[in-house]
Amino acid sequence: MAKKITIYDLAQKLNISPATVSRSLNDHPAISQKTKDKVLLVAKETGYRMNKFAANLSKQKSNTIGVIVPKLNSNFMSTVLSGIEKIANDVGYNLIISQSLESEEKEKLNAKTLFDSGVDALLVSLAYETENFDHFTTYTDRKIPLLFFDRVCDLPNCPTISIDNYSAGF
Repeated sequence: MAKKITIYDLAQKLNISPATVSRSLNDHPAISQKTKDKVLLVAKETGYRMNKFAANLSKQKSNTIGVIVPKLNSNFMSTVLSGIEKIANDVGYNLIISQSLESEEKEKLNAKTLFDSGVDALLVSLAYETENFDHFTTYTDRKIPLLFFDRVCDLPNCPTISIDNYSAGF
């Protein structure tokens, strides 16, 4: 397996500092266009790929939103997810979508995995089995936006979106 190329490898090859490589790749105005072009050329030639995880660590932002849904097998849920993804993409965010499969335990695991992945917010449609909501305190304690939709619970400072089934049926 080939070694993953880093900005340090590019810096060594170009005989410039890693900071200059980083600034060049991020189109920083303090770096000349000539240097940027050289860095981009060598990055392309060597197969360099930006490490989004490392870049996001410095910004403390991942530009990802986690979504937990009970199942992906309904027209309603696929329509909702499509709408969420369009709006998120329009403002520069991506989604990480997971299914609880109607299990509270799977929902807990998904919430932890998404938190560990550094999502900037979490949208949840609760599993049918969910009776305890303690697994969301990781988000609320750290003021990570948490929104419930469709199947919702009442947690402080967590907005909810639900359908008025009576009016919809009427």
